[in-house]
Amino acid sequence: MYNYRILIQYDGGRFDGWQRLGKDASENTVEFKIKEILKKMTGEEAELFCGCRTEKGVHAYGQVANFKLNSRQNCMELRNYLNRYLPRDIAVLKVEAVDERFHSQLLAKETTYLYRIDTKSIASVFERKYSYHTFHPLDYEAMNKAAAYFLGKHDFKAFTTARKSKSTEREIKNITISCDESGIVQLRITANDFLHNMARLMIGILLDVGTGLKKPENVRDILDGKDVQMSLPAESYGLFLEEVRY
Repeated sequence: MYNYRILIQYDGGRFDGWQRLGKDASENTVEFKIKEILKKMTGEEAELFCGCRTEKGVHAYGQVANFKLNSRQNCMELRNYLNRYLPRDIAVLKVEAVDERFHSQLLAKETTYLYRIDTKSIASVFERKYSYHTFHPLDYEAMNKAAAYFLGKHDFKAFTTARKSKSTEREIKNITISCDESGIVQLRITANDFLHNMARLMIGILLDVGTGLKKPENVRDILDGKDVQMSLPAESYGLFLEEVRY
């Protein structure tokens, strides 16, 4: 079989995530839209794997996926066909033929999520769909102190809504918080992998620390299994899958 790797951008605002299975199964997913066009072009039911499954409403700058076909395809023609027939809020940036053993999910080493926060006194009408607006000034020193507790390997069972998972241990490689001149804060988290809703729950408590609703030490206490009330997950529309590295 022929294995193809694709790099994808998408606006997740109207989709039910990358994939939705089980009792919540939905065809309104990024995965389904791509598979539908592949079948139209090749006549094959391709199984699509991705680097990191994004949740409902979450966007992607650099999602990686792969699929196998029985027929050899021209990569440029594949890319052009996909972009011609996919909805305009999904774009395939690159298509390449790869080794048959490449698997975008199993071989991923690191994933980075970006969260955008609008801190201006008046929310930008042009940023509102892609950044969370806060009316409260953020305490960056406290947020960085809280972020430091996340670094390294921990059991993140409190930071996921997954009903079942073989292991909830994950390693956080890096967290950075920066603010540009326009007042947009960029919060980046890099991990070896993310559990379902893990990024949003982590960002939710960091935002609460930044506004004074939580203390930085609350992060440590939750990771240690202490009985501390969790923060609500951050709004999905400010979250972007930035990069998957192999």
